[in-house]
Amino acid sequence: MLRRYGLVALVAFAAALAAVLVARLWLTPQPRVENEVHALLHEKLTLDATQEQRIHALEAAFATRRAALESEMRADNQRLAAAIAAEHGYGPQVAQAVDRTHHVMGALQKETLQHIFAMRAVLRPDQAAQFDAAVVKALTQPAPR
Repeated sequence: MLRRYGLVALVAFAAALAAVLVARLWLTPQPRVENEVHALLHEKLTLDATQEQRIHALEAAFATRRAALESEMRADNQRLAAAIAAEHGYGPQVAQAVDRTHHVMGALQKETLQHIFAMRAVLRPDQAAQFDAAVVKALTQPAPR
């Protein structure tokens, strides 16, 4: 009887492990554009010490700015939730909250592009060509299902 319980436990463990592996393969989201660009910069391009230092400074400054904008978006989501709770429909408060959220999202997108172009300016022409190809590829990948 103990042998049977052990076998059941082993089969259940194997099934759970298989389910986790399948889920990770099929359900893992595509890497974000920033992650792909970061990997290219730090793993595939051969940057000299000056380039590394300049890109590191750009990344640190952008990380601070991105965190501030993401904090604004979270606050905007709270205002949107409060407007929805107050109006129970698409009223003027909800519309205003949505517009504010879109404004901050647009600012983040613009600043992300400025950051990408600032990093590109640090690269040599041969590196910039690879960088451009990686950015275009990342932006034109089909959305994950």
